[in-house]
Amino acid sequence: MLRFVRDLKIRGKLLAVVLPLVLLPILGVGVIVGYVSKQQAYLGITRATQADLEHMAQFTLDLLSAHHRQFEVYKEDKRRIVYKDLATLAQFAYNLAVVQNEQKENGQHTLEIAQAEAKKAFKNIIVGDTGYLYAMTSKGDLTIHIAQEGQNIYDAQDEQGRHFIQEMCERAIAAKPGEVLYIVYPWRNPMLGETRSRNKVVAYMYFRPWDWIIAAGGYLEETYEDVAFERKALEELKKNILDKPVGATGYIYAMTTRGELTIHPFREGERIYDEKDQDGRYFIREMIEHKNGWIRYLWQNKADSAPRMKIVRYQYFAPWDWIVAVGSNEDEFYGPANQIERHILSSMGALTFVIGALAMVLVFFASKFLTDPIRRLIEGVREVKRGRLDTQLAVTSSDELGELAADFNEMTGVLRKNKELETVLAQQNKMASLGILSSGVAHEINNPLGVILGYAAHLENKMDPGDPAFKFIQEIKRESKRCKTIVQDLLSYARVPKPTLEETDLNALLEQIIDFAAHHTDMDAVGIDTAFEPQLPRLWVDGDQIRQVAMNLMLNAGAAMPEGGHLTVGTATGEKGWVKITFQDSGSGIAPENLAKIFEPFFTTKSRGTGLGLAITKTIVEQHGGKIEVASAIGRGTTVTVSLPVERESA
Repeated sequence: MLRFVRDLKIRGKLLAVVLPLVLLPILGVGVIVGYVSKQQAYLGITRATQADLEHMAQFTLDLLSAHHRQFEVYKEDKRRIVYKDLATLAQFAYNLAVVQNEQKENGQHTLEIAQAEAKKAFKNIIVGDTGYLYAMTSKGDLTIHIAQEGQNIYDAQDEQGRHFIQEMCERAIAAKPGEVLYIVYPWRNPMLGETRSRNKVVAYMYFRPWDWIIAAGGYLEETYEDVAFERKALEELKKNILDKPVGATGYIYAMTTRGELTIHPFREGERIYDEKDQDGRYFIREMIEHKNGWIRYLWQNKADSAPRMKIVRYQYFAPWDWIVAVGSNEDEFYGPANQIERHILSSMGALTFVIGALAMVLVFFASKFLTDPIRRLIEGVREVKRGRLDTQLAVTSSDELGELAADFNEMTGVLRKNKELETVLAQQNKMASLGILSSGVAHEINNPLGVILGYAAHLENKMDPGDPAFKFIQEIKRESKRCKTIVQDLLSYARVPKPTLEETDLNALLEQIIDFAAHHTDMDAVGIDTAFEPQLPRLWVDGDQIRQVAMNLMLNAGAAMPEGGHLTVGTATGEKGWVKITFQDSGSGIAPENLAKIFEPFFTTKSRGTGLGLAITKTIVEQHGGKIEVASAIGRGTTVTVSLPVERESA
């Protein structure tokens, strides 16, 4: 089976993957059909229960309306009494001011004493739990106040942004003598630690001789609102409502249009405006927005093991801005229908599980057969990108991916051959160009350089060494000789002669070269050590050319150690049939990005180098059938290894 699937064409593999994706939607449609059938069964029973929920909702509204009407009448009676009491207090205070003013007019008191006596009397009068008498001028300056006396409150605003003080001042000035005025405004006194606003009622009169607005004020709930009585009555009403059974677990609840629960069996006082059902639907917002209607939503209480569908009838109670709702879980009415639903869902669930498991197995194997060859191909492309043209892919199938792997292998072979051919052609073109260039340079430059050197030598002999121009003549000679050296290097690189091989004692040859190099000016600060293998076999080499190789490598090592260091020259028997010569210095090392370029003609990091020394060195070594390798680390030195064959026919 695996071989069959592996050898399928890509179309067959895609079919194996797509087939489950076709079957799964079919199963989904089956689930939806079963769900719709169950919903239709529910619909018939829902219509039978809606009348009961409608009756319960209307019953609750009737209870709330009766309670509201009863307390509105009660409040109106108390309101008239409270207004009358506040007016009496304001008139009493007004009369105190009149008496004190008459004593002032009769010369019994000064104005200051009369007002002080009035203030003292005002402050002893209490209105409710937190009410008090106060007085202010028509400009809003508080002349009598328990906390803010002396302040100007003309621009004060209530909790709704209303300039109630300005309104009081304007109305007081326009009032008739002895007329009592009233004002009600929402107020919150943070100095008393109040966190919510309460309605405050004030009765006030204008005492024109002193420009005083005399006011008696207090919170409504401390005067005509009997909070304890109302709370008790409301709690009894809530209990009557909550005691009304709605199915087995249903209940009646109410909330404000801000989503705060005012009646609820166990969540009263919570804000549920942003409550969502199990499907993520903001069902409370819908109820508040529509105010009247029906709603069904999936809900799970803490005691429930799974979400249950709930049906709710809700209506708006305008006097209190409440939404009254009556809800019950549908499954309490729909036992047989729920049994059908469970049977359908369990059957479809089992079938879906089996088909899903089979699809997962198919997808696993199909993806393995598809992606493994592609992954290997991607890795092969990355290797080629890194320069590994010898990369080959394993061909494991005969489908399109197998053909692609075979074509990739053929492509890398062609690229490798092209790269090798390109390298050979580039080297041949370079050598041909260099040969032409060196021939031209030798003819065109050597002759003028000879004339320059001749005249420079003549002038040097004629001039006194103390002459200021004498050093310029010497500089001309030195640089001209350097030009001749460059020309000679060009000719040497372009026309490296075939080596004349002779049987040679390599250790003895290297001893001579080291002795000569030790006296070179570039090696003054460098200590040279040797590490020769005593039983080294004799080699067939061109002694002069090997001398040139060794000198180039040792002078390069000396240039890498301008402040001094150590150079170790060693010989050893390498792999069978090979001898190795190593040049290990303690210099500055070669940067990694330059290692691949050091044998290229004209590449140099020296300020006065030609970049031909190592190129000539590599050519000589290769003409001897050998190879040269370089290992280097910045700050730790460089090791150059020259490997030469032991067995070689004499030329």
